[in-house]
Amino acid sequence: MIIVERSDPREAGAATLLQQSHALMESLFPPEDNFYLDVESLTAPHIHFFTARDGDLICGTGALAVKDGYGEVKSMFVAEEARGKGVADALLRQIEDQAREENLPLLKLETGNVLHAAHRLYRRHGFTDCGVFGAYKAANSSIFMEKTL
Repeated sequence: MIIVERSDPREAGAATLLQQSHALMESLFPPEDNFYLDVESLTAPHIHFFTARDGDLICGTGALAVKDGYGEVKSMFVAEEARGKGVADALLRQIEDQAREENLPLLKLETGNVLHAAHRLYRRHGFTDCGVFGAYKAANSSIFMEKTL
């Protein structure tokens, strides 16, 4: 059974997954197109950071960054051995629930153009393509999506 809970990104299991995620992004995209938050940034007061676990094993991460008028999905990552088991779905549902608790009308995200499994996940949850938002700049390797809550 997958359990999603508020967590500290500095905890060993979460930090390990974040390092794996960052390494993957750095292997796929040029430095100027990597927009992930480092571990310390994920502890900011406007960030709700979550982990998913199966038993004692932390197998996924995700975060909600509360912005002015919307929430941004950040740091979505699932350990390779846990993919296909509903971990990302559970994390995204929790992020959406938290956004509703914050009375946010909209969720937005930036993801990589070659992360096709992520695109399918987000579309399955009702996200659609949108334009550049916030402090992002248009990048060939970025796709921007949003969902009205």
